[in-house]
Amino acid sequence: MCSTSGRPGWSGWTGDMLDAVAGRIRDDADNWRHIIEPSPASIGEMSGCPAWRPRYRFGVMSGMTMRRTARSITVAAVAAATLTLAVAASPLPAVADAGAATEYTVLAADNASADAAAAAIVRAGGRVVARNDAVGMFQVVASGTGFAARADAAPELTGAALRVPIGRAPAARPDSVELEASGANAGVAPAQVAPAHRKVGPDPLDDKLWGMQQIHADQAHRVTLGSHRVTVGILDTGVDASNPDIAPNFNWALSRNFAKDIPAIDGPCEVPSCLDPVGTDDGGHGTHVAGIIGAAANGIGLTGVAPGVSLVELKGGQDSGFFFLEPVVNALTYAGDHGVDVVNMSFFVDPWLFNCQANPADTPAQQAEQRTIVAGMVRALSYAHRHGVTLVAALGNEHEDMGNPLPDSTSPDYPAGTAYTRTIDNRTCLTMPTEGPFVIGVSATGPSGKKADYSNYGTEQISVAAPGGWFRDGFGTPTFRTPGNEVLSTFPEKVLQEQGTVDANGNIVPGNEGSVFKQCTRDGRCGYYTYLQGTSMASPHAAGVAALIVSRYGHPDFRGGLTMDPNAVESILLRTASEHACPNPPLQTYTNEGRPAEFNALCTGSPRFNGFYGHGIVNAFAAVTAH
Repeated sequence: MCSTSGRPGWSGWTGDMLDAVAGRIRDDADNWRHIIEPSPASIGEMSGCPAWRPRYRFGVMSGMTMRRTARSITVAAVAAATLTLAVAASPLPAVADAGAATEYTVLAADNASADAAAAAIVRAGGRVVARNDAVGMFQVVASGTGFAARADAAPELTGAALRVPIGRAPAARPDSVELEASGANAGVAPAQVAPAHRKVGPDPLDDKLWGMQQIHADQAHRVTLGSHRVTVGILDTGVDASNPDIAPNFNWALSRNFAKDIPAIDGPCEVPSCLDPVGTDDGGHGTHVAGIIGAAANGIGLTGVAPGVSLVELKGGQDSGFFFLEPVVNALTYAGDHGVDVVNMSFFVDPWLFNCQANPADTPAQQAEQRTIVAGMVRALSYAHRHGVTLVAALGNEHEDMGNPLPDSTSPDYPAGTAYTRTIDNRTCLTMPTEGPFVIGVSATGPSGKKADYSNYGTEQISVAAPGGWFRDGFGTPTFRTPGNEVLSTFPEKVLQEQGTVDANGNIVPGNEGSVFKQCTRDGRCGYYTYLQGTSMASPHAAGVAALIVSRYGHPDFRGGLTMDPNAVESILLRTASEHACPNPPLQTYTNEGRPAEFNALCTGSPRFNGFYGHGIVNAFAAVTAH
C-alpha cells in the first residue's frame, strides 16, 4: 500500500534530478510526483506508488498529512529480492594512498538492468563485491583516482557515493547533545539527579521514566503490552542482547549485522571477519534505543513502551557512530523482505547532513555522491514501506527549522577534517532518512513538555513529538541541569567501562550512582542503564507506540506474525497524538538555559498541527483505544 504522508523537499529538484533519484516521475495538475521504484529484474521496468506530496513552502502550510490522490495507481508485483553477495574481496592495503583501494556505493540508473550496471562498473574501473538487486545498489572497490567521475558519466549508473577510504586513521565522533549530562552529576546525590516520578510499570527503575507518563504508556499497558508476533527493527549500532531487559524480547532468528567494522574508524576488529556477532553493541546507541522501545516488563530494570514486542537488530551503523549508505539500504530492504513491522532510524546518513542537488560549494564528485545517497535512500525507504514496514525517524539535533536551514559547517563529517561551510537551499537539499518518503519524523520534548532546545522542528518535516529528554529543562527548579531530565534506558556494560563510569569488575564508579544503574537477576545476570537525550530517544518512543498499534489492530500474516498497512499505522499514530499548541509568545527562547540566540525557535501553526509538535505528542493509550 502507498503512504499518504506529506513530505516536502522536492519542489526545487529538476525533473532530470528526480529521474536520477527514483525513476520516472509523472506530474499531475496538483503537482503530485510519483516516484517509482526499480524492479529487481530491470531498473528500467518501473513499478511503485506515489511517494508524497510536498507541503507548500510559501504562504499557509497545510499542516495535515496529505491523503492519497483519487487517481488509482496500479502497483505491479515486484519479486522479493535478497542480498546477492559476490566473492570475497582480496586483501586491501593497510594505508591509503593515490593508488590504494577505496570503497563506493554505486546505484544503477533507472533505465539500466542490474547486469548492465555491473558491467558499467567494471568498465569504470571498479570491482563489485556485493549487490542488492532490490534497489539496484552495488558495493564496489576501486583503486586509484577517477572512479567516481567515470561512474557518474556512465549512462547505466546514477552515481557513486564514497563509502570509506581504506586505511584512514580512526577519529572519535562524540555527540555533544546526547552526552550533555555526562559527568555533570559527579559528586551529586542520586536523589538530586533523578527525582522520582509516578511509577509507570512493574520494574524497579520505572519511577524514573517521566517519558512513559508523558505518552500515557502505563495506561496503554492495561490494554496491551504489545505482541511478540510484532517485530520492531532497531536500525542502529547494534543491540546488546545480554541485558536481562533485552534478552526476553530479542529476536535471534531475524537479527542481522549489515555493517562490517572498519578498522580505520571503528578501531581493531574484535573478530577475524570484522563482522560483530549479532546481539552485541560496541557503540551503545542502539541498545539505548532498543530499551526505550521494548525493554521487558519482568521485574528488573525498566519497562519499554511496548514491552511485549519482538526486537530485531538491524545493525546498519558503525561502532564509531557513522551510518553509511550501503549498510542502511541493505538493512531496509531486508526489513521489507522479512516482514519487519516497524523500523526505527535515529540517525542521518553520513557523510552529508544535507544532501544537495548541485550546491555550488561542492565539487562535481561531491554533488554526484549526494545525489546517489538520496537516490539510494528513496528507493530503499519506498521498498520497505511497500513491503509493510512503518518507518519512524529522529528529526535531528541541530536546533534548526528544517524548512529554513542554517548554513551547514559540519559536512562532510567523513573523512575527518574535510568539513566546510555551505549555504543550504531548502528547495534542493535533503536530510536522509528524515526527509525521505513515507517517514514519520519525530521532534523531542523534555519533562515539562517544552520542545528541547537542541531539537529540530518545522512544519515541513515534522509528524509528531515524543520524549527525547532535555538536560536543561526545569529552569528555576532543583531539577534544572540534572540527568533525570534525560531518558533512562538500557546500555552495554562494555561501553560504560570505556566511558569510565563502570569499573573492570562491573561496579559503578563512585560519583556516577545517579546517572548509571545496575540491576541483576537472582541467577547473577546483570544489566546496566544510563541517561541520554536527543531526538534519537524521541523517535523510539513513537516507534514503540507504532508497535502497540500493530499489536492491537494488526492481522495475521503468512509468516505467523502480525502485519498492518503502514498508512493505517501512521494514521492512528497521528490522529491520536495529544494536541499541543505553540508557546505563547510563539518565539521560544532558551536564554535562561544558557543558550545563544541561534537556539531561539519560532513555532508556527495551530494546536492541531505546528512546527514544534506536529500533530501532537504521541499518546499510547489513545492509540490502543482508538477503535
